Amino acid sequence: MNGPDHKTSLEPKELKAMVLAIRNIEIALGSNKKKPSPSESVNINVVRKSIVANQDIKKGDLLTDKNITVKRPGNGINPMKWDEVIGSTALKNYNADELI
Repeated sequence: MNGPDHKTSLEPKELKAMVLAIRNIEIALGSNKKKPSPSESVNINVVRKSIVANQDIKKGDLLTDKNITVKRPGNGINPMKWDEVIGSTALKNYNADELI
């Protein structure tokens, strides 16, 4: 039947193809949740950083921005905890470049 919406209507096969195309686009867009891909996960410890001593620190010394820094690898304390570490007391002796 001809009508005013005839030109915008789809046949069943065309509708199926359109739905499949939309589903492919949804897959291509991915998730809105941010997480590392499997290929990135392999390198996490290599590319992330940790809080380390930038000089020798004695047990009982105050940890300050003068005696600690951030370096690789990322298997120590995350730099996001910097403010929690600053002002705390060293629980042991640390050598320069040692993970805190």
